[in-house]
Amino acid sequence: MIVPFVLLLGAIALGPLVGGQLWQRHYGKVSFGLGAVTLWYYLGVLHAHHRVLEVAHEYVSFIALIGSLFIVSGGIHIAVKGEATPRTNTIFLGIGAVVANLLGTTGASMLLIRPWIRMNKYRITAHHIVFFIFIVSNTGGCLTPIGDPPLFLGYLKGIPFWWVTEHCWPMWAVGVSMLLAIFYIVDSLNYRRAPKHIRAEHAEPPDQWRIEGLWNLLFLGVILGAVFIERPLFLREALMVGAAAASYLTTNRRIHEANHFNFHPIKEVAVLFAGIFATMIPALDWLQLNAGRAGLSGPGVLFWSCGLLSSVLDNAPTYLSFLSAIFGAAVDQHTVEQVRQLIQAHGAPAAEALGQYPESVASTLAALKAYYSGALASGNLTHTQIEVAYLIGNSELKNYILAISVGAVFFGANTYIGNGPNFMVKSIADHQRVNTPTFLGYVFKYTLPFMLPVLIVVWALFFRD
Repeated sequence: MIVPFVLLLGAIALGPLVGGQLWQRHYGKVSFGLGAVTLWYYLGVLHAHHRVLEVAHEYVSFIALIGSLFIVSGGIHIAVKGEATPRTNTIFLGIGAVVANLLGTTGASMLLIRPWIRMNKYRITAHHIVFFIFIVSNTGGCLTPIGDPPLFLGYLKGIPFWWVTEHCWPMWAVGVSMLLAIFYIVDSLNYRRAPKHIRAEHAEPPDQWRIEGLWNLLFLGVILGAVFIERPLFLREALMVGAAAASYLTTNRRIHEANHFNFHPIKEVAVLFAGIFATMIPALDWLQLNAGRAGLSGPGVLFWSCGLLSSVLDNAPTYLSFLSAIFGAAVDQHTVEQVRQLIQAHGAPAAEALGQYPESVASTLAALKAYYSGALASGNLTHTQIEVAYLIGNSELKNYILAISVGAVFFGANTYIGNGPNFMVKSIADHQRVNTPTFLGYVFKYTLPFMLPVLIVVWALFFRD
């Protein structure tokens, strides 16, 4: 039953290459048709209605987030200034990597992709779009749980918010710096090919840099705040859709025209990802059952196995499957119970008293005091929080969580479907007639020569067993 998913990936990869116009007319039939095969099996054969409803809710949440951010960002026009030199472009991408941790990779991508295209309009080409995806849509969002969906899921599972920032920044710094350096070299070569008089004629005026539609930042804040709402069901999505509708209705048509805004990109993403979410169910279920077999022999195995699967599956559920495997295989429930009873009987022990306990108990207590001091003091610690403290308090096991966190975020850049905003950025660029690589061209011309060396260096520095 994983075959429909493989066929859909093949169609997305080869369809535009083999028959561009034919694919544009019929991609919806391919997506819905293959999705229907999987849904028939799960509903008609397995009677797994709950599983299908669960994925349907995930799809609605995904489209609500992507679509609302697309609409709201379409109401914000950032007028760019002057000529986009390689230095200016590199600084812009560096700022985007920071903004991705505040607005999420999806929010930052939707907000910045249009001005990025305008900045480089006289020489915009494939590498501008791909490196934007590499940096702003993926690796840049590795510093906070807001930054990328896998990290947000980890936060919902109990990983402390600032633990991610505290421990992921070295990987973020190495990965983003390497990508910015590679981009600067590639963009400099491209820049020198453009004659000086062409650059001067087509560059933006030197005195612009202004933002129109600033009130839409309020709607953007509503959408980002809604991400944290889990109950009641569909309130999160309703707030997102409401914010998008209010933004669209209150935005001047002139701003939409300046942004070349229409609904075609989000329509394409909604149709293709309906099929992807449906056909991906068997692959994710297989992963859920077999993630533990990847082995916990070291963080390097987890980095590559979680990462490679995140390249072709959605990186958020892939990360969650590996996180569940780590919880199941690595947490010592006896130690967790010891810690729980100790806290119930004596409260939080003083720091100087930790040395009298076994190492695993002491490290768990130290992590609880560092990251869950409020819950510890109030006596409201949950079993999951103690389990997380056991993992992040252990110097070896915390690297397992780091490995899947960085792997899921970084490897999500490897294909158009590795992370939600990737295909959205491509669709917006295609609509504005920017030369973007095909699915296979993206992998062979950019991921393998540029992204793979970065992944190898990050592995060698931080996760090599």
